[in-house]
Amino acid sequence: MRRLLRLLASAAGTLLAASLLVWGLAELSPGDPARQVLLSRGVAVPVETQIEAVRAELGLGDAAPVRYARWLGGALTGDLGSSWRTGRPVTAELGERLPATLRLCLTAVALAILPAFALAFAGALGRHRWPDALSRGVMFAGAAVPSFLLGVALLEIVVVRWGVGRVVADGGWADTPLPAATLAAGIVAQWARVTRGALIDAASAPFADVSRARGSGELRVLLVHGLPHAAPPLLAVAGMTVGGLLAGAAVVESVFTWPGVGRLLVEAITARDLPVVQGCVLAGVLAFLAGAVAADLATRAGDPRL
Repeated sequence: MRRLLRLLASAAGTLLAASLLVWGLAELSPGDPARQVLLSRGVAVPVETQIEAVRAELGLGDAAPVRYARWLGGALTGDLGSSWRTGRPVTAELGERLPATLRLCLTAVALAILPAFALAFAGALGRHRWPDALSRGVMFAGAAVPSFLLGVALLEIVVVRWGVGRVVADGGWADTPLPAATLAAGIVAQWARVTRGALIDAASAPFADVSRARGSGELRVLLVHGLPHAAPPLLAVAGMTVGGLLAGAAVVESVFTWPGVGRLLVEAITARDLPVVQGCVLAGVLAFLAGAVAADLATRAGDPRL
């Protein structure tokens, strides 16, 4: 219980620091937010009276600490303010986009599981031979190739040349495979690398030698002894990865025009819709912290010695 309370306190402090950082960066960004709001509302040439009216409407005339305290007080009660572009509550904007992002992230995780374990076992069983070299090459490519570049390549090959799928996705299941595969590439590389290293460590341990002396094959040694040994580090990395997917999905959603939270964040940044930017970042930080806390608890449950 003490450990959980410490984790929650640390997460709360991180969340507060992140909100302050986002607010500060928004304050330091160039340009007049009121003018940008008018432009996003279709006013081609804003005049001074319109700009002053928007400043009064949004409370931009107050001091920055006052506006931050007002926003933070609302956030603590679930009120993230209203979008400067649409006038709708930020929570409503996030609620509309969140299902598509969750569908994308869950599909990416599901697609990553089998390839990650296949690469890890291929590397551990064929260590210092061509299967290990091949698996490490695939891991390196998955980690090194930017998701933006991979997404564009998949669109060009699969959609444009082969005519499979659509360039503009609507967030449905039929459009999910390509963006999910793009997002899964980095996950596969991370999970496979950690699992491979843990399996190799377990295969070199004394208990593995005892198992071999009793007639166990290498695959059985890895399955019986290696997987339990790999569970704690894999759980830790998986929790951090899943928690960070919301942020990583922003690039993929932009490439595939996926109607999720990541694309909403990019649109809000382009339009300088600060309440929506703050809401999206806050949601991403919350997801990351939830993943980190869950990973820590799962790791300690699997290995009480930690």
